[in-house]
Amino acid sequence: MRWKCTCAYDGGGFSGWQSQADGSAVQDVLEARLAEVLGSPCRIHGSGRTDAGVHAAGQVFHFDADWTHGPEKLAAALRHRLHRAVQIVSVRAAAADFHARFSARGKIYTYHIHLGDADPFARPYCWTILRPLDFGAVRAAAAVLRGRHDFKAFSALNGGELGERTDTVRDLRRFEVSVRGRRVRIEAEADGFLYKMMRRLAGALVSSGEGKLDAAEIRSLLASGARTARIHTAPAQGLFLRRVLYR
Repeated sequence: MRWKCTCAYDGGGFSGWQSQADGSAVQDVLEARLAEVLGSPCRIHGSGRTDAGVHAAGQVFHFDADWTHGPEKLAAALRHRLHRAVQIVSVRAAAADFHARFSARGKIYTYHIHLGDADPFARPYCWTILRPLDFGAVRAAAAVLRGRHDFKAFSALNGGELGERTDTVRDLRRFEVSVRGRRVRIEAEADGFLYKMMRRLAGALVSSGEGKLDAAEIRSLLASGARTARIHTAPAQGLFLRRVLYR
């Protein structure tokens, strides 16, 4: 039977989502717990990868297993003795053709910034920026990036989040910036994200707010498709995978 699970994790102590030889990834932790519950090895398939240090509130994965006790007991069994930085949010039976990656129709990410020195409790979950930002320029840059574009210039060289997809065109359906006191939140929804795309989008917005890039320059970089050091990659700890969207 196929099972669909949603999990959350603090990525600070992991080498990312994807399984590593040393067992240091979130996938390794979950597969080890599943093997204990089921009594045999079980491979899981995630909606996509997150980098080392990136967090998730709504990562989705699926697996196939013979389990006759219902989703509630499966969820309880998985939660028991699970790594304290990982939470099972939900477990449900899924259709046989459901795939956590290939059935996804979009994702929502948020990036968090703190203006000024963040306290020790917030620091692991945000990018601390000590310089003031021009939010008029930030929002103008966000407006340029919103929509369907070739985001090659805003990706890194290590492949796409969706694996087999080699094109770099994505539909950035929503790209919004909100400010509350010293806290800045960037929220993005797209049909897919390229490798490190969200972190480079956040980096470009901050550069705009610092006066290093204006909206016209961002439009030019977007059109050029050239990967350049002028687009800064924001630190991993401020990024959260919030939700994976399915029909």
